[in-house]
Amino acid sequence: MTHPLIARLETELGWPRLHTMAEVTEFTARPGAHCLFIPGDPARNLETADAAVVLPELAMTFQRAFDCAIVDDAIEAELRDATRALRTPGFLFYREGRFLGAIEKIRDWADYMTRIPHILGLASV
Repeated sequence: MTHPLIARLETELGWPRLHTMAEVTEFTARPGAHCLFIPGDPARNLETADAAVVLPELAMTFQRAFDCAIVDDAIEAELRDATRALRTPGFLFYREGRFLGAIEKIRDWADYMTRIPHILGLASV
């Protein structure tokens, strides 16, 4: 069962949920930058709900410099292993199919403001 704040990302914001690695490949291969949200288990990890609130705010702060999708539980472990981003919740950044980096666990806002531009190669916000 998904957390209501994660469900909101799909229902209100229209973010896709990626169920297969093929869908991950297709989504991340599109032009531009992308962020995949690996929620983890919201029942065991209290930071998951926080991350579901933080990521839309980050997307707005960075003026939609990246689009977002949710990684389904079915492929979460495989994707975490493939990217070595093992801790959840996690934000995995890609550009045109290439994995750029990850931010694991909840961070201070200033950390996001420093790390995301570095990962995406953007001028600092």
